[in-house]
Amino acid sequence: MTPFGRRIRELRAERGVTQKEMAAALGVSAAWLSALEKGQRGRPNWNFIQRVIAYFNIIWDDADELARLAHVSHPRVAVDTSQLSAEATELANLLADHIGELDEEDLRALIHEVKRLTEKAKRAKR
Repeated sequence: MTPFGRRIRELRAERGVTQKEMAAALGVSAAWLSALEKGQRGRPNWNFIQRVIAYFNIIWDDADELARLAHVSHPRVAVDTSQLSAEATELANLLADHIGELDEEDLRALIHEVKRLTEKAKRAKR
């Protein structure tokens, strides 16, 4: 499951909407929507994200957050480290090889740490 798929499922549950109802309203098949929720489809395009935002009448920060989740929801990630350091290549390979061995708590901790470090790097560039 992807972060976007999880949020779509949560929104449907909060509002008591079935996949079939939502799919019909958005002009996609229930099977396609199910695959998107399960992470078996690629990152949704901007047009689809906008239709979901309108369907659930999501505004402001919640709409921005849904778009952000869509951006980080590609289930098959490729990382090109050819122009990066050996450490970056090692990190990418370690994650690729071992991410399935980490529990949810460890994954959340890694996500938090990567976000913290990237924000630190952005501030240093200013």
